[in-house]
Amino acid sequence: MVVVNKTSVELNHFMFKKLLRVRKATPSDLNEIYAVACSVGTSEKISEQGFLVDDYRSNPRFYKKKLLNAIMNLEHFYVAEYDKIYGFMMAYTKEQWLADNPDWITDVYWKPDFDKSKLDNFVVVDKTAIKAGLTGQGIGSLIYTRLLADLKNKGVENIFAETIISPQPNFASLQFRKKQNYTLAGMRYENYNGKLYTDLVYYKKVE
Repeated sequence: MVVVNKTSVELNHFMFKKLLRVRKATPSDLNEIYAVACSVGTSEKISEQGFLVDDYRSNPRFYKKKLLNAIMNLEHFYVAEYDKIYGFMMAYTKEQWLADNPDWITDVYWKPDFDKSKLDNFVVVDKTAIKAGLTGQGIGSLIYTRLLADLKNKGVENIFAETIISPQPNFASLQFRKKQNYTLAGMRYENYNGKLYTDLVYYKKVE
């Protein structure tokens, strides 16, 4: 059972969402972002709660450095906060994503009916993390609203996101893709830290 500290979260659901604000992450947010990552990125993966693949508690120095690098370099790294940070999301431009994953487009088994012209200009949502115990309260949707507004202003029309279904399915992520009206575009296999993962690749048009 997840125990949530008694903070402003005790406010009713409506008021909590009203008080949250979404903004771009700054280096001063690092420790709070890391705390959120640690709450859902552990050695125990809970499908219904949602999880990050890495065990962030296993190597604080390494993962804090990795998060700081993302904060400093990603144009689309957002946090949702009130009295503290309750969730974050990071997304990569096409250039940034392919710099780290040069074979991604060819590694994906695209659906036969998927329009590959959508690969001309896109972002990839890499991680969305909501503090353990607070999924389903609309925090992730608030962050996505900000991302969509920023992308629309920049003329970016296409978003991709991946959800793990093996070796353990991320049911919370699958539900979120459905809620955000993503459609299945393909799948890929990924060897990561000695394990083979199966990822579903989802697509969403910015409107």
